[in-house]
Amino acid sequence: MIGTAWAADAAHSESIFSDPAFWVAVAFVLFFALAGKALWGRISAMLDKRAADIAKALADAARLREEAMKAKQDAERTLGQAQAEGAEILKQAREEAERMQARAAQNLETAVALREQQALDRIAQSEAAATKEVRDTAVDVALSATRALLREQVGSGRSAALVDEAIAELPRRLH
Repeated sequence: MIGTAWAADAAHSESIFSDPAFWVAVAFVLFFALAGKALWGRISAMLDKRAADIAKALADAARLREEAMKAKQDAERTLGQAQAEGAEILKQAREEAERMQARAAQNLETAVALREQQALDRIAQSEAAATKEVRDTAVDVALSATRALLREQVGSGRSAALVDEAIAELPRRLH
């Protein structure tokens, strides 16, 4: 009944302004137009802020990545330098060991040559001492033999004086 009354009433008044649905639709559009404008500004500001935060985070991430790459390159360079220095130190240590080994071999050769020379000197001294001892013994034997021979052949007296004089001169002439 109400629907038919409105329908009958609508048939009589054909004005759109008298229709409540029209006013509800106008109010709805005005509300969304005014509220939507305010809401759109807030939503777009929020979205812009969020986009700026994301852009800032991406820029920070890119900067941190670049710093990490630079730190990695520095670390690799430092590692390469350390490896090169280690190789150089190892090379120097090997060279020093070789020099020390050569020096030790040379010192050993020098020590052996010195010992050999000392042994040769001792042998020469022993030979000289033995030669002198043999010579002294030979002189003593010759003197004894000469004395005995002269005593037997010459006899005593004047010949004894000559023999004694010759015997006394004999060591001086032999040495």
